[in-house]
Amino acid sequence: MWKKIKLFLTRMLRLMPSSTNGQLTFKTKLFAKHIKANGEVVDKGLISERVVTTVGVNALVDAFQNLFVLNNFRYHGSGTGTTAEAVGDTALVTEVATRATGSQIEGASANIYRTVGTISYTAALAITEHGIFSAATAGTLWDRSVFSAINVANGDSIQFTYDLTCNAGG
Repeated sequence: MWKKIKLFLTRMLRLMPSSTNGQLTFKTKLFAKHIKANGEVVDKGLISERVVTTVGVNALVDAFQNLFVLNNFRYHGSGTGTTAEAVGDTALVTEVATRATGSQIEGASANIYRTVGTISYTAALAITEHGIFSAATAGTLWDRSVFSAINVANGDSIQFTYDLTCNAGG
């Protein structure tokens, strides 16, 4: 019984805002709009809230040491892989199409980093993964998301909006 109560309380503390439990937190959200070749726009809304990678966090630490340029995290990649996200990811499972160079702005508040990028497709594909990278090819993977398939056709594109919310704590 006490074990279940302890587990419940631990989970609840993780859900509390960082200002109440003293933890600095990152929260990510990925939104998508499927833009069909005929101009129709299908808003898919929030498609994932997933994984900032270990190599991404290591790059953040390197940026504080002036060893990495943090504002390079603006390249949007997509793929057809369906393997679950993990902090150890360093690439997409099956990357397709050319990465988009995303814009870089503040989101709804000063603690939200937002990048928006649109990826175009030249073949019929079931897009199921997205990543934020530090370069147009190769580079460091900051975040990887897996989501329900967005089926694209030749001439379609997907506009990805990635929000990184950084909550203060301590």
